Amino acid sequence: MDNEARKTENRARFELELEFVQSLANPYYLNSLAQQSILEQPAFVHYLEYLQYWREKDYARFIHYPQALHHLELLQQESFRDSLKKDQWLTEILQQKQYEHWRTWYAVLTTSWHHTNLMVIQA
Repeated sequence: MDNEARKTENRARFELELEFVQSLANPYYLNSLAQQSILEQPAFVHYLEYLQYWREKDYARFIHYPQALHHLELLQQESFRDSLKKDQWLTEILQQKQYEHWRTWYAVLTTSWHHTNLMVIQA
């Protein structure tokens, strides 16, 4: 395999794994994986272990949905994987927490920005 083909293959793998890791931010997708018993398959559990490298700074910077990394970490625990399959309420709780984060994070950011600018103007 020549260098250009290897680069193309590596890029495709990077994009595929990035897209998959980001899909883990969706609690309903996690529930779907659990309901299909995919989270019980040893090969899939090993794949989730392999994907831990996305938590490293050099890779995490490409993640748009930080909850994906949190869910990836939780998926390392068998009890979490089992709970996703048995308890619909867990999916609802994850979704609600995610919604609350998205609803409020910008307000905190802009409030802080306005406060800083007011202090500069008053000085």
